[in-house]
Amino acid sequence: MRSDAPKTEKIVMGIDPGTNLMGYALLKVTGNKAEMIAFGVIELKKYASHYLKLGKIFERVLSIIDSYHPDELAIEAPFFGKNVQSMLKLGRAQGVAICAAIQRDIPITEYEPKKIKMAITGNGAASKEQVASMLQKMLKISDETMKIQFDATDALGAAYCHFIQMGKPAGGGGGKESWKDFVKKHSSRVSEGSL
Repeated sequence: MRSDAPKTEKIVMGIDPGTNLMGYALLKVTGNKAEMIAFGVIELKKYASHYLKLGKIFERVLSIIDSYHPDELAIEAPFFGKNVQSMLKLGRAQGVAICAAIQRDIPITEYEPKKIKMAITGNGAASKEQVASMLQKMLKISDETMKIQFDATDALGAAYCHFIQMGKPAGGGGGKESWKDFVKKHSSRVSEGSL
């Protein structure tokens, strides 16, 4: 049962949809601070049937939700590619993950990949490596922990983008202004290569 009492802490779940690998991440938000509590991938390559993969996505996402009890879900929107069949499969995977969240009454926000990249790096065309590197610095994640597929860091990016959109850190909107504010306040945490 979910309580209607205001919470000082929130858990945000991020998902990067996929039909072979689906990334997930969980952030604990306390005030204006975010801390990663878990991230990883749901491996789906071993399942031959696309429908079986969709069933496994639903089961695993529901299981993660039941383990961590997130308050909100941030999910990456599929980007438009040339292969219509791939887009259809990706959209189905995203839809099944959304259904799992709906099953547990979790509010869902969808973010375009460019918006996530912009919120984290200040550059909507940043590479997956740049996003992962910035997340590692901002969330103080060890090198050992970061040795994981980009699907997981993409999911972490969706969760962190949602954290920023919630109005934290100060500066809010996630665009260039909030990035400038972040750099001013945390210049020691930002390397020159990421500017």
